[in-house]
Amino acid sequence: SQLAMAASTEPTPLEHQLTRLGQRLVWLTIVLAVAIIITGLAQGHPLTSMIQTGVALAVAAIPEGIPVVATLSLARGMWRMVQRNALISRLSSVETLGATTLILTDKTGTLTENRMSVVQVLLDGGSVDLDGPETGLAEDRLRAALKIGMLCNNAELGDGDEGRIGDPTELALLSAARQAGVTEDEAEPRLLQHAFESDSLMMATVHALPDGGALYAVKGAPEAVIASCSEVLGAEGPRPLSAEAKADWIARNADAASEGLRGIGLAMKRTDGTEDAPYEGLTLVAIACLADPLRKDVPPAIAACQSAGVRVIMLTGDHAETAARIAKDAGISGNGAVAIEGRDLTGLDLENAPEETLDRLRKASVFARVAPATKLDLVSFYQREGETVAMTGDGVNDAPALKKADIGIAMGQRGTQVAREAAHMVLKDDDFATIVEAVRQGRVIFGNIRKFIVYLMSCNLSEILVVGIAVGVGLPSPLLPLQILFLNLVTDVFPALALGLGHGDGHEMRRPPRDRAEPILARREWGRIIALGVIVTLATMLAFGGALYGLQLAPAAAVTVAFVTLALGQLWNVFNMREADTHALRNDVTRNPYVWGALVLCLVLIAGALWLPGLSDVLQLPSPGIAGLTLAGAMSLLPPLLGHLVVSRATRR
Repeated sequence: SQLAMAASTEPTPLEHQLTRLGQRLVWLTIVLAVAIIITGLAQGHPLTSMIQTGVALAVAAIPEGIPVVATLSLARGMWRMVQRNALISRLSSVETLGATTLILTDKTGTLTENRMSVVQVLLDGGSVDLDGPETGLAEDRLRAALKIGMLCNNAELGDGDEGRIGDPTELALLSAARQAGVTEDEAEPRLLQHAFESDSLMMATVHALPDGGALYAVKGAPEAVIASCSEVLGAEGPRPLSAEAKADWIARNADAASEGLRGIGLAMKRTDGTEDAPYEGLTLVAIACLADPLRKDVPPAIAACQSAGVRVIMLTGDHAETAARIAKDAGISGNGAVAIEGRDLTGLDLENAPEETLDRLRKASVFARVAPATKLDLVSFYQREGETVAMTGDGVNDAPALKKADIGIAMGQRGTQVAREAAHMVLKDDDFATIVEAVRQGRVIFGNIRKFIVYLMSCNLSEILVVGIAVGVGLPSPLLPLQILFLNLVTDVFPALALGLGHGDGHEMRRPPRDRAEPILARREWGRIIALGVIVTLATMLAFGGALYGLQLAPAAAVTVAFVTLALGQLWNVFNMREADTHALRNDVTRNPYVWGALVLCLVLIAGALWLPGLSDVLQLPSPGIAGLTLAGAMSLLPPLLGHLVVSRATRR
């Protein structure tokens, strides 16, 4: 609880970037509005008209559709993730997934199927395989070991899969006991329980014996259980457990762990009462070795992460050898991977640790026997290293690290309520592959947000340049204030919204994650905004000049030509928002049905502005005739044609 309270929640990268962008646009808007008003007054334009134009351009300069479109894009992303078994609790966290550079994942149930079964039991002087045709279940020591696993247990097998309640490890021990013919009828009444703690790595239950004594049943991490034992149950009964024998038991457990098996130490002792220390003077009975198959979709999911530049590190409470083997099979690490033990980091100040230790952490891919406080320290360490960290967890003790991580991911099936409340995302299927899909979706969302911001700002820039250039050279204003507002508030928003709902181009996981410090509009995006804004401006000014001096139209009709050219040019500009490395005709924009729907809607709105009685009068758009409309339509094709060259140039870069 104290760790969870101390863990702070950081703003998401999107929140940072939108705040910075908004601050810059405010100052840019003020400068542009004042500059145009002053220029217009110097050219002899009326003060009232220039103030109206300046205010309209100030509105145009700010892409006010960003909050609406960003929110809808994130909400749409949440909906898609729910369909893929990922529940998002914080809207802005959807996009953060796309910036993830490091995933700290647990093992059991996330990388593995969480279908544990006891396959082998290590006894003094030998072992018994439980998955063979002949298991020797009549062995007294085996029955004693499985009985301890049944007693020191809070799970319930019930009848069938629906009746199974509890931790998978405990369910596996109960299943093995039932297979051996050890039933609940043989269980002595429970008097007391010492719950599992991450410090001791053990759990104990105390049971009443018929003679009035007490039986302590203990299970836990093999090395912890072995260290607490002074005797071992041999074929002839209990005998002293020497230091050499303890080392041999630990080596046998390590051999099993190297095969990917998880060891559970089983021990007991008989006392006269319930006041004894639970983890002292124990008799080692056995080590139960459990298998948990790797999920079939995990290796390709890990490979997808690696190709996308996302690093995966395993954090687990299991033995180091077990963790290393599973990591190897999953593709997290190569041959010879060595797991860093959590005890090596306990009490270590990672902010001031030796460079050699920090270098080990930077290169590590597996952490074993990790305590809750260590998880929190590791999350903080990798964040200081500049990583955007996603972390999975399911227990109460995982809550601090889940809260601290940029994306805390809780397990929906086996996760505790505390973990789910601390997390930003909950996996309904507890599957690592779902995380990978969520990362892809996060990248799609950020790409969509970047697209519609580039689209809105290039369109808004063209409106500013059209009016600014005309006023600067002494021409009549090609756009009136109400026309600017109509374009900015009506026709711009719908294509931008359509871009925000795109499904991506399918290549998101082939690209590296973006730098967290990278602004939402990097230099390349600003270059595209300026280039496309200039192209739309060029088309509009050519149409306006052609209407005035070529077709000899009245200034009011020439304004209509400029309005139609600018409106259509901005609509066709949406096709310049494709990814630079995609086909010009078959890409994520042309395959987006919302884009085509938005274009149809906007064409209807533009037609209404021209020919709907009352609206055309309010907007002051007299008919320019067939020749004027033909000129506007032809000039409006310049943005998609020349814009293709801009996008192709970005591809070559």
